[in-house]
Amino acid sequence: ALERIRVAMERHGLSFAEAMEETRSSNVFTTHTPVPAGIDVFDDQLMQKYFGDYHKQFGVSWKEFLALGWQENTPKGAGFSMAVLALNQSSYFNGVSKLHGEVSRGMWRELWPSLPAHEIPITSITNGVHVPSYLSREMAGLFERYMGPGWERDPADSHGIWGRIAQIPGEELWRTHERRRERLVAFARKRLTDQLTRRGAPQSEIEVAKEVLDPSALTIGFARRFATYKRATLILRDKERLIKLMTNKDRPVQFIIAGKAHPKDEPGKAFIRELVNFARDPRVRRHVVFIENYDISVSRYMVQGVDVWLNNPRRPLEASGTSGMKAAANGVLNLSILDGWWDEAYNSQVGWAIGGREQYRETEYQDQVEANALYALLEKEVTRLFYERGTDDVPRQWVDMMKTCIQQIAPVFNTNRMVREYTERFYNDAGRHYTALKADNHKRSRGLSAWRAMVRANWGKMRIESIEAANGRKWQVGDKIELSVKLALDTLTPDDVLVQAYVGPIDTTGQIINGQPVLLTHQSDGVFTGEISCQETGQMGYAVRVLPRHSDLNPIHTRLVLWS
Repeated sequence: ALERIRVAMERHGLSFAEAMEETRSSNVFTTHTPVPAGIDVFDDQLMQKYFGDYHKQFGVSWKEFLALGWQENTPKGAGFSMAVLALNQSSYFNGVSKLHGEVSRGMWRELWPSLPAHEIPITSITNGVHVPSYLSREMAGLFERYMGPGWERDPADSHGIWGRIAQIPGEELWRTHERRRERLVAFARKRLTDQLTRRGAPQSEIEVAKEVLDPSALTIGFARRFATYKRATLILRDKERLIKLMTNKDRPVQFIIAGKAHPKDEPGKAFIRELVNFARDPRVRRHVVFIENYDISVSRYMVQGVDVWLNNPRRPLEASGTSGMKAAANGVLNLSILDGWWDEAYNSQVGWAIGGREQYRETEYQDQVEANALYALLEKEVTRLFYERGTDDVPRQWVDMMKTCIQQIAPVFNTNRMVREYTERFYNDAGRHYTALKADNHKRSRGLSAWRAMVRANWGKMRIESIEAANGRKWQVGDKIELSVKLALDTLTPDDVLVQAYVGPIDTTGQIINGQPVLLTHQSDGVFTGEISCQETGQMGYAVRVLPRHSDLNPIHTRLVLWS
């Protein structure tokens, strides 16, 4: 963002403010995490070291430069926040799932302190995966045979193409998946054997590694970064209960686990050690494998070959997650906390939810409750459904869920839908706006910059002189309330402002909940009028607010609001 400003100044002779106005119009910021460790914050000294000379090219003071991204209250202390810089230098903002959008609006509320939470302009576009990159050859062959080539050309066509999943015979789908599980088991055995050989393990241990896992047993996969909020060891909370589940003679369960921790993430590395030590327990040695050096190749084997994809982050810290989408496109059922993408994708026909959407104050208690819920699902639902077979040894209900999972998830959680959504909601508008601001020797960029400076300088001089409305009686649904507002605009003009009545239900503290704006129109001499429509029953209220108005600017982006 900063370099775009510098280049615009250098090439087009724009001032810093003009270049910032122009480039900001086409910047799109996607925030990717609510976890503080994932958001870089640098102190003044470090910023001075790397930007002390660079900032001089903008012709602004060091204090003005730091203000572009400075944040006083962060978990890392005061500093220059890269996320704040991005939010200040963009016109479009989004999280990577619907839940993450909600979390982000709360997280960055201090940047829009005068707006209700639901109006903070951070929306969401849920991530997607490139299905052909992670789909097994066998499953791609099935899709081609029963759905035609259109599934790959337009995987976001949810109405026509994906409905043909039902035409795939259950026996054929199941046998296809069994071959993939067998291939995954062979891959896991080889990787484990190689790992032990590199470490100089005794030959007896290497021989055991060649026979770990059962190619026909219920196989659960867990693979991801070992960040602590992802709770890789939640499944180990009650080891005896887990071992009993895994070693059930009639319904055995096995785990294939992979992942990495950041070199400086000591708690994450401790999680890996705990899992590796558990895998060495003689009681479960043949039922669990930890695969080192997790990469895309390992990921492909796992999302194609496991039966269940396990994900148990601490809600709501999983912004989106994509590994479960890759698994779902392969017919793998998700077993997950209702967080990230799974919070919007889940229903009982496509997988399982660990717990509900509860909020916890104590993490220890949360872990206990959700671990128990996880064990209960595995014991009572997942294993039962997997091992209930007909005379043809096919788990019919399980296969039906696989089909529904693919049909509902694959056409939505893919990159085609995601990129189309970015284009239609952000990129097209951003491109048009940027082109318009640059036209005619950047005339509109210069004008917008001058207008913003004028409004900021004079905003504090404006005041609401009076509000007149009929009061003192109960209103009926369908009634209209006439409203008249008198503004003292000082040096601003009626064209510089947007006057609204903010209307909505009132909570027990007298605050308006999820209000909606009603536009008031200028009549004369700073008087704005309009009417409020009584559309629902209950205790309702309104407030009057004034925002800046300019044809080239979303009024919310100025962050200037005058409330009555």
